[in-house]
Amino acid sequence: MAMQLLLIPILFASTASIISASNILGLGSMGAALNRALSYNIITMSCSLFQNLYEFGVCQARHCDARQWYVTLCSGSPRPVCCNPICATRSETTIAKKKAQMKGLLTRRTAARLSCARLLRPLSAESRRTLTTPTTTMAPPSNMPRRCYSSAAGPVSSSTPASPSTAATHPPKKPRFSYHIAASFIAKDRPFDPSTHVFHFNPRRRSARPDSGHDAFFASRVHETGGAVAFGVADGVGGWVDSGVDPADFSHGFCDYMASAAWEHQPPSSSPAGSSSTLTARKLMQLGYDAICADGSVRAGGSTACVAVASPDGHLDVANLGDSGFLQLRLNAVHSYSDPQTHAFNTPFQLSIVPPSVAARMAAFGGTQLCDLPRDADVTQHRLRHGDVLILATDGVLDNLFNQDVLRIASRVMGATKAWTRGDAGQVQVAPDLDAIVRGPIQAARPAPGRQQNPDRVVTLQSLLATELVLAAKRASVNTKQDGPFAKEVQKYYPLENWRGGKIDDICVVAAVVVEDPVSTPSKL
Repeated sequence: MAMQLLLIPILFASTASIISASNILGLGSMGAALNRALSYNIITMSCSLFQNLYEFGVCQARHCDARQWYVTLCSGSPRPVCCNPICATRSETTIAKKKAQMKGLLTRRTAARLSCARLLRPLSAESRRTLTTPTTTMAPPSNMPRRCYSSAAGPVSSSTPASPSTAATHPPKKPRFSYHIAASFIAKDRPFDPSTHVFHFNPRRRSARPDSGHDAFFASRVHETGGAVAFGVADGVGGWVDSGVDPADFSHGFCDYMASAAWEHQPPSSSPAGSSSTLTARKLMQLGYDAICADGSVRAGGSTACVAVASPDGHLDVANLGDSGFLQLRLNAVHSYSDPQTHAFNTPFQLSIVPPSVAARMAAFGGTQLCDLPRDADVTQHRLRHGDVLILATDGVLDNLFNQDVLRIASRVMGATKAWTRGDAGQVQVAPDLDAIVRGPIQAARPAPGRQQNPDRVVTLQSLLATELVLAAKRASVNTKQDGPFAKEVQKYYPLENWRGGKIDDICVVAAVVVEDPVSTPSKL
């Protein structure tokens, strides 16, 4: 059966000089002896031999499914357009024309391998078609591999000819993500000022201990190079105050040790650059806990912990122990979240250092000091996407705001900054310039009442997310009329207490915005 193929310039070996670009030979009806596979292999061989003269490309329109292949001459021929009649845009192919010398490219070996050219008959002047104005749709060979829409390539038959496109020599890069992190905090007995109670993540600068009460946080790059980051929050258990112990010493020291462990982590030499495959959130929690226990300056204390390790390939590992928590927001929806771990009401799982004197007193008079371990943490893995928002928060937030409250506040910020936008059909989508939004300042930080504006302080998208959540949690904590999650729990377990409103507590939020590196965006071909 005859097969319609693309126009291919054929140069005769018997001709002493190279024919001009206008003398184009086409493949018409072939004999029955020349089957489809043989003809396509010949054309593919010819194309590979003339790769210095011609370039190939495909239609760039995403809705064009024809995947037509084109040939363009290097001697000044006009750029071809899509010959698929259902392609409305008829986008031009992205073909870089080569300036190759035509003279001397035909060798005897080339001429011998193209001896099959005698089977081809030249087109008449009336039947010649230009590449820019095709009159009929030319279907590709039946064994042409179809475009894969997933990140993994589909199976290709061994009989499929090698594609001459640049994707064969330069495979699409895997998506690479960066994480833009900020934190906000406030102690329970302090007024909140968004311009000062904020932390901007800088992997090369260690900050002093923040004024966050018993709550603590950290954010650190994993190793000196690569794009993996580790971040987390810890909430010092206030019950240690009755024993004359400051819980902040444990929580802040614990976070400092986790930040140092992440920064000093040495991945195996076999791991790719930026990989954090050997550093999990639970392992990082264990390293920090071992270090704080070995530190003689912290004699007692305890805290909850929520730790996350995000890799540049978009993998997120989260370990949560206690009633701190994690939320993953995606396009105006709560995509995933963690559940609190408690032994009883208001008794969360906790990492602790129990001094010998306290242990002896409990052994003599009874009682048990809670001391959970990192292996007791709930561990979850998540896949991240461009535009996701990650929230790690202590119970000062989660006891006063429901998950839907957190989503509503984050969506308002993302919408106001145009990081999330509405599409033509009303769907929420990520802004195309999200990378520029997270890197640039949004607006000047708002001073607290009675404070002067600091012109040097600006806020970013991620810091605005953190401060808005802390501000909302602070307001809810002192609201005596609107019940939050903690009030609901009290009413459930102790209905006679008549607890109403919020819960005054230290508040800490770490917010991260996930951005896919535009340079590593996979090819659309």
